[in-house]
Amino acid sequence: MNDKQHTIKAPVTVSGIGLHTGVQATMTFCPAPINHGYKFQRVDLPGQPIVDADVDNVVDLSRGTTIEQNGARINTVEHTLAALVGLQIDNVLIQLDGPEPPIMDGSSYEFIKPLLEAGLEEQNALRNYFEIPDEIRYVDNARAVEIAGLPLNSYRLTVMVDYNSPVLGSQHASLTHIDQFTSEIASSRTFCFLHELEALYKSNLIKGGDLSNAIVVVDRVVSDEELDELATMLGKPKVAVKKEGILNNVDLRYKNEPARHKLLDLVGDLALVGRPLKGQILAARPGHAANVAFAKRIKKKMMEAHTSPVPAYDPAREPVMDINKIAATLPHRYPFLLIDKIIHLDASTVTGVKNVTMNEPFFQGHFPGNPVMPGVLQIEAMAQTGGILVLNTVPDPENYWTYFLGIENCRFRRMVKPGDTIIFKCELTAPIKRGIAKMSGKAYVNGKVVMEAEMSASIVRKTA
Repeated sequence: MNDKQHTIKAPVTVSGIGLHTGVQATMTFCPAPINHGYKFQRVDLPGQPIVDADVDNVVDLSRGTTIEQNGARINTVEHTLAALVGLQIDNVLIQLDGPEPPIMDGSSYEFIKPLLEAGLEEQNALRNYFEIPDEIRYVDNARAVEIAGLPLNSYRLTVMVDYNSPVLGSQHASLTHIDQFTSEIASSRTFCFLHELEALYKSNLIKGGDLSNAIVVVDRVVSDEELDELATMLGKPKVAVKKEGILNNVDLRYKNEPARHKLLDLVGDLALVGRPLKGQILAARPGHAANVAFAKRIKKKMMEAHTSPVPAYDPAREPVMDINKIAATLPHRYPFLLIDKIIHLDASTVTGVKNVTMNEPFFQGHFPGNPVMPGVLQIEAMAQTGGILVLNTVPDPENYWTYFLGIENCRFRRMVKPGDTIIFKCELTAPIKRGIAKMSGKAYVNGKVVMEAEMSASIVRKTA
């Protein structure tokens, strides 16, 4: 499993009409940097405002999920976001010249095709998963809706729907791994019942609705007069009902296509928590309102976990940089190369790992019989971690040296001994100017701070 963050290699554009607004729009997916996440940009509005794909920005749930920020509104975001989650793309800027993404064929597949054509690009940082730590549950007794999230070291979703309809009946859909989204879920189209059409139309919704981008389920006997009125409403010369209760000559792609589309909506709505998820999601009769309410509960739990500043370290996950990549970047070798892995690296933060063993050469002469890692070498290991961060800001790091300029407010909180694993986290405290970098750093062992310091360094180009 590749746990690195990904963006797309090049911009890609789709165009079409919005389902509810009926407005023609062009949407462009653009590559974005590490930890950018999903953001929409209304390029048709003054100042081209940005709207974060965040559950706290949801403002309307009437038949779709609508977000708003900085005076800009984006309608019906769920199909677009589901495509990105399904492809495990982490960082994208979505530029839109209208109020709503194109509905395309009513599924996510028409977004997935061009994104795959653009190609995915691996980025030099690990995904910041939120692993559901214990049961999270949402219940709406009035609507018989229930959604539960359970701990699982993967992302698995199961949806059950029951419309009390002779045509649809009870349906289930499952996604046992997010890798299956493209082949099993992405092409499932949006749907509604015939009795909902008129209400949606009178509510000034589905202006862009068409028999080519939505499934209309007919669950009662319909007169010829009603079909004629429906044809007029949809701007069609004639509509008919197939024997299985689907309007016109639309063939279901799956017998349980409605349930699969509900799962697609759930994937898209849960993207609004802002981080990729690990957990098992079980949903009975979900809808956008329930999905968003559940997403808010996940985000609340996420924020509670975020209060701890200790970087998470999973030895089983592939590092951003192993020892060979570190050695190719830093001008240090045994016995002075003091970090073993880089597990996170972005434009302002780096996290490194040092495994302390009794075989360290300094233990032979430092406190024999009572091995304690020298504080100055802890600082050096932190400085090497920070050096990776600083060199990451230049296009050709192999052509630069980094030199220490100063250390301030250094404190040693606990002794570090053989068998300890030190996690170093360094963060820039200001933008790098004229080659001078200032950063703060902390070192953790077993979740407790063992050392901290403020450091400054200089980036110097190597001379021939």
